[in-house]
Amino acid sequence: MSPSSEAEVVLPAALHARPAAEVVRVAAGFRATVEVRHGDRSAPARSALRLMSLGAKAGATVTVHAAGDDAAGAVEAVAAALRLTK
Repeated sequence: MSPSSEAEVVLPAALHARPAAEVVRVAAGFRATVEVRHGDRSAPARSALRLMSLGAKAGATVTVHAAGDDAAGAVEAVAAALRLTK
């Protein structure tokens, strides 16, 4: 079984095109499969369109989940990118 990791993030701003593109860029640097969850919806962190479709607004809490060899680093990096959302 491959390692997994998870973190919760409160978004400072809505998850729109620019921050979604940054999340995709960050997630692409890892081998782990990374997913962002908001409520009962989830999206792969490598798809800006799917991330935006989550409808996460400012103040929303999202969960970053990753599975794979570098899951912990992927979660940390994607969570950091989400915390810087503007």
